[in-house]
Amino acid sequence: MKIIVFGASGDTGTYFIKYLFENGFTKKNEVIAVGTRKTTKFDLYKIEYLQLDITQKNEFEKLPQSVDAVVDLAGMMPARMKGYEPQRYIDVNITGTLNILDYCRSANADRILFTQSFGDIKEYSEKNPFLTVNLPRRFAFNTDHTIYVMSKNFAVDMIKNYHELYGIKNFIFRLPSIYLYSPIDTYYVDGEPRKIGYRLLIDRAIAGEPIEVWGDASRVKDMVYVKDFCQMLCKALFVDRDSGYYNVGTGVGTSLLDQIQGMIDVFGTPGKKSEIIMRPDKPNAPQYIMDITPAVEELEYKPQYDYLTMLKDMKYEMYNYIENGGGGINKTVMCLPVWLMDYRKIFFAEALKNEI
Repeated sequence: MKIIVFGASGDTGTYFIKYLFENGFTKKNEVIAVGTRKTTKFDLYKIEYLQLDITQKNEFEKLPQSVDAVVDLAGMMPARMKGYEPQRYIDVNITGTLNILDYCRSANADRILFTQSFGDIKEYSEKNPFLTVNLPRRFAFNTDHTIYVMSKNFAVDMIKNYHELYGIKNFIFRLPSIYLYSPIDTYYVDGEPRKIGYRLLIDRAIAGEPIEVWGDASRVKDMVYVKDFCQMLCKALFVDRDSGYYNVGTGVGTSLLDQIQGMIDVFGTPGKKSEIIMRPDKPNAPQYIMDITPAVEELEYKPQYDYLTMLKDMKYEMYNYIENGGGGINKTVMCLPVWLMDYRKIFFAEALKNEI
């Protein structure tokens, strides 16, 4: 099987390529990574990488004339947008997806895998945190995320259209926050750079600083790890079905208090554990649990990482990144957080022997 992965140079795409390599799929299948960034990171896996702008139709001439499966992880999202330029959502998420679909048709692709935000159903979670796959779309029309959500919704509709017209099998994955380790620990909120929330909390746990728990500490969130998401994608590459629509998650909620306590237990420095300060006067955190029943029944998906196992593996990924000089890839653009350098000897040495 020949597989093309668009968006491979991003964090999730990189983990997926690594997952395919580490689980032996690249031995029996040809995998081509495609992204917008200039990188040599995939040389480590002996996987061909092509730099390509999906908004430019002529650039698709760089790709093979035939392919079996396309995984589309490319996309413009608010977390990666400095300022507010909604045209970029149209260009990348709609025009780019249409160009990918036309490539699938011309290259006789058997199937396409596509990711969308759970922003199209997130509004339901305040009344009932359990989000099922087939909920009707409901999202706010008065935020700077609106056009982003609409662009992803329209892309899903285009994919369904190409399925009906040309028989291209389609598998849609609705994503909440996907947790992972990356040396990049900032994102954009309302167009302004900000530290990623869970990375800020982990930093405080490592430093032994007090951590505040805001709002209702019992509210739960589905904490899904990137490697479980990769498992789900991989199963969809080979499943004998024409289509599928899947929520990405674990199907289990972890309370805010347990999230904080877990970070302290896993990342905290012995003898210098963070104090938890309850702040019920502060705003509540989001709450949601993703219904993964279709993925379990149709893909035989089984989450491998509960919350604490996820944190321990993230800790290992941090350690591995440092010990290999930036993961052994792209060393010239290494950007290690100061805390990681300061604390690595303290919290990695014994913990890795006992936990990983």
